[in-house]
Amino acid sequence: MVKPIIIKTPRGKRKIGPGNPVFIVAEMSGNHLGSYKRALKIIDAAAEAGADAIKLQTYTPDTITLNCRNKYFKIKKGKLWRGYDLYDLYQEAHMPWAWQPKLKKYAEKRGLVLFSFPLDATAVDFLEKIKVELYKVGSFEVVDIPLLKRVGQTRKPVIISRGMSSLEELKLAIKTLKDNGTPQLIILQCVNAYPSNPAEMNLKLIPNIIRRFKVICGLSDHNLTNVTAIAAVALGASVVEKHLILSRSDGGPDAAFSLEPNEFKDLVKSIRLTEMALGRSEYAPAKQEKESIIFRKSLFAVEDIKAGERLTGKNIRSIRPGYGLMPKYYDKVIGRKAKINIKRGTPLSWNLIKR
Repeated sequence: MVKPIIIKTPRGKRKIGPGNPVFIVAEMSGNHLGSYKRALKIIDAAAEAGADAIKLQTYTPDTITLNCRNKYFKIKKGKLWRGYDLYDLYQEAHMPWAWQPKLKKYAEKRGLVLFSFPLDATAVDFLEKIKVELYKVGSFEVVDIPLLKRVGQTRKPVIISRGMSSLEELKLAIKTLKDNGTPQLIILQCVNAYPSNPAEMNLKLIPNIIRRFKVICGLSDHNLTNVTAIAAVALGASVVEKHLILSRSDGGPDAAFSLEPNEFKDLVKSIRLTEMALGRSEYAPAKQEKESIIFRKSLFAVEDIKAGERLTGKNIRSIRPGYGLMPKYYDKVIGRKAKINIKRGTPLSWNLIKR
């Protein structure tokens, strides 16, 4: 069994991992649309929906790419961002760093853990100053070994999305983080398509990741259905991450694959119901079943039987309800004699039968 990760939250210590409630993360990403007030409202919506955490991204256009207009920096494919220069896309989507300490305090007042996805070493240094509890490494950064080294050096838990990565790339990323001080890892199954096609989510990787790497596993999801998240939880996911927007009609780089507040609330409710439905791995009647046990079959006298008369398949039967001897004793009572007169409709018991 993988040990849970323990982090500090506004509500006290929180365990993340198998046997604990799923850690549900609302990803703000670029859905603030450059408005601090909108960012606050997204935090409110996450809290009201029942999320556990809000996740930001910490970068500037200059820390992630170059202000360069040649062919290498233009997005040529994809429905959402085709035609953008990378610099312009990140200029539109990034969040001012000056907001982040204030947002962290506000999120904590609302009972949420706030953490972030740093995209370079200066972002890690900044997040260390505001004392985040854990870090996220995104799918595109799985191969950024210098960044992984710096994140590892914080000696804080890391959530890493494995989208696009080969097994060898993921192994190297995990080794780099651990060698540099990361105490515990959460690996999220992820498909980097926006929105992602549920048919390509490969959720069967979740139990494989748990067994292979002996880590906590989860799902980073980029589609508008709850089905993939519910299935992931059933397969062992301990973390679910989805984008949250106030309204998709607001637009923005991430609108097409972000859930609105009521949808996010439904997601949380569905995950919590799934957790309850999974229950425990034990062979025993469920609490609700206990009152129904009496309606199982048992052995009854189906004719009047006189004292000394033999019990036969004609005068006793296995029928409902369950007040008599269990049907497994049928062969043991057949051929024995009645100790006293037994009336039709009497449940059979050992004290009615001669031994």
